[in-house]
Amino acid sequence: MRAVQMTEPGSPDVLQLVEIAEPEVQTRTQVKIRMMAAGVNPIDTKVRANAPFYPHDLPAVLGCDGAGVVMEVGSDVTRFKPGDAVWFCHGGLGLEQGTYAQFTVVEEAYLQHKPKKLSFAEAAAAPLVLITAWEAVIERGRLQAGQTVLVHGGAGGVGHVAIQLAQSGGARVCATVGDEEQAMLVQDLGAEEFIFYRQRDFVEAVLAWTHNKGVDIALDTVGPDNFRRTIPAVAYAGSLVTLLDPGSDMDWTEARNKNLNIGFELMLTPMLRDDLPTARAHQVEILRRCAGWVDTGKLKIHVSRKFPLEKAADAHRLIEQGHTRGKIVLEIENWELPVA
Repeated sequence: MRAVQMTEPGSPDVLQLVEIAEPEVQTRTQVKIRMMAAGVNPIDTKVRANAPFYPHDLPAVLGCDGAGVVMEVGSDVTRFKPGDAVWFCHGGLGLEQGTYAQFTVVEEAYLQHKPKKLSFAEAAAAPLVLITAWEAVIERGRLQAGQTVLVHGGAGGVGHVAIQLAQSGGARVCATVGDEEQAMLVQDLGAEEFIFYRQRDFVEAVLAWTHNKGVDIALDTVGPDNFRRTIPAVAYAGSLVTLLDPGSDMDWTEARNKNLNIGFELMLTPMLRDDLPTARAHQVEILRRCAGWVDTGKLKIHVSRKFPLEKAADAHRLIEQGHTRGKIVLEIENWELPVA
């Protein structure tokens, strides 16, 4: 089968299109999937650049997100049959093959049926950011109807989903954006307010929007300096959730004085640890619930660019430039669904 392998740590040029053996079902609970598309995420670029999970196991196939068609199932598989369309977040982190390939094998427990209203490209783009945004806003942030929410990087992969989850949960949403196109996107997704962060101090803008109270929940998708600067924009006893490490030199005085609830979100942790089966099952359940929201029109996935599998290096370059809208996807093949 065709696959894109990371041959060594380094620039996007280390991603090479190769022919490797197809993976096969090895246990009674595995499912073989013919991949239609694979999502490309910032974690993929970080793994490629530094190989944190691959000290001795290169070359390797990257990619966590995927969508495809079931080709074969183990004897104990009950929820899927050949011909079913599925989506999932699994692999690509050093333990198992990733999704930048024509075929993969995944445990039944990690799969969900693809939302009917999503294309394969949209479905492949979604799982990692859906789980991340759900855990960050609804669970870490303790979202409640009537609250105000600030989403940094509102037009990005996690950001554009977080806006919709917050808005669907009855919150009023404000998002930071970099340009007019991003502003139009976040408005279309339900943001009440947008802030051009290059032109205006976002703390000042948030306080004006909330009549000096601050937001109930803030989601940082940017980094340590942004995390620190967001603290004054959060209301007393509010929640500040970050996807990134705020740094070892963090001064927590103001956050402590405001009794803030500080949350950390790293959805990859259950994928990397065998001792968190309940957390992993919960993430798969999030995908099931999100599929329902998608099919009832409450949730959209924005795919800004599609690349063929052999152009994976170009997809990585684009992500590393930053400021992309929505998600980037590798289209592996345009197969028709087989007759079930």
